[in-house]
Amino acid sequence: MMAEEHTDLEAQIVKDIHCKEIDLVNRDPKNINEDIVKVDFEDVIAEPVGTYSFDGVWKVSYTTFTVSKYWCYRLLSTLLGVPLALLWGFLFACISFCHIWAVVPCIKSYLIEIQCISHIYSLCIRTFCNPLFAALGQMCSSIKIMLRKEV
Repeated sequence: MMAEEHTDLEAQIVKDIHCKEIDLVNRDPKNINEDIVKVDFEDVIAEPVGTYSFDGVWKVSYTTFTVSKYWCYRLLSTLLGVPLALLWGFLFACISFCHIWAVVPCIKSYLIEIQCISHIYSLCIRTFCNPLFAALGQMCSSIKIMLRKEV
């Protein structure tokens, strides 16, 4: 009974990871594109005081910019969104694979090897340098400096 419940729980967790629902309203929940690609007409085109175009031209320019940006993005995301998602998924899978199977084991191996070397280095320091510095400390401990202020 317990093993069956445990297996069902594991299956539910795996299902949740791969099939979680996405938010179709807030598509940037972590605000990774907050200031980077959020470009409006006013951010790109502006007329200084004294050099205004006709009001109709300004309104048509605004509409043209906004609509063309909207539909161009939609067209590009329709044509290239899925292939690029596949490419990025593959790339990050490769990066994760390399990190899990190559980088972390290399770092762990390095740390194990360097730990052995650090013990040898520490032994050499304690054997050779500690007595030397202790002797130098003994020699210099009898030095006295007197400061006289002459008036």
